Amino acid sequence: MGYLDKTTITVDAILTKKGRELLAKGSDDFNITQFALSDDEINYDLWDVNHQLGSSYYGQAIEALPLVEAIPNENYIMKYKLVSLPKNISRMPVVSVGVSDITLNTGGEKASVVPNTTNFVNGNKIYGYTAILADSDAAYLNIAPGGRIETAVAPTATDFVDTSGNSVSIIGTSFELVAKPQPNADKTTTLTIVGNETGGFISLNVTVKKEVTTV
Repeated sequence: MGYLDKTTITVDAILTKKGRELLAKGSDDFNITQFALSDDEINYDLWDVNHQLGSSYYGQAIEALPLVEAIPNENYIMKYKLVSLPKNISRMPVVSVGVSDITLNTGGEKASVVPNTTNFVNGNKIYGYTAILADSDAAYLNIAPGGRIETAVAPTATDFVDTSGNSVSIIGTSFELVAKPQPNADKTTTLTIVGNETGGFISLNVTVKKEVTTV
């Protein structure tokens, strides 16, 4: 990774590893139909309303931040995507699921996860949500009946999600967790739900209890 020269306007566009993989297949899998923008490099805490030179300089520190080159590893980019919202929106859309954690007590036990977007009418109704289970050793992650979006393509799980185990991600409007048996100890991981249209995400703690054996 390097820094771009900010004295000139530069468009630095490359294919990610996933893009190269699809291109190498030589099929219709490589077909760019959409794009997204993000502001991963921006630290908005640097906005200084007390700057001694006045309001024209509130954002001076932000404008001076370095820009990094495009990198091919899609796991480390596009964490904070920009979204387009109507001008009359006064509140940002918020993704919620009604619970902060899920506990499954035995293998095969199920839990439903139905995301909802507040502050925005019909938010994420078209492209739905991406559900990312950080460690698939804990549970199966399925699309719930009636929650499938036929045109959806599962994205890469970026590293704002703890993917220390074998992460899995799917796209839909509702999801289901099915616990896997844990013979040795409790298994704890996270389930992250991302709004594909409005941005924003929420993470839940998921715990699958150790199997209780009787003698």
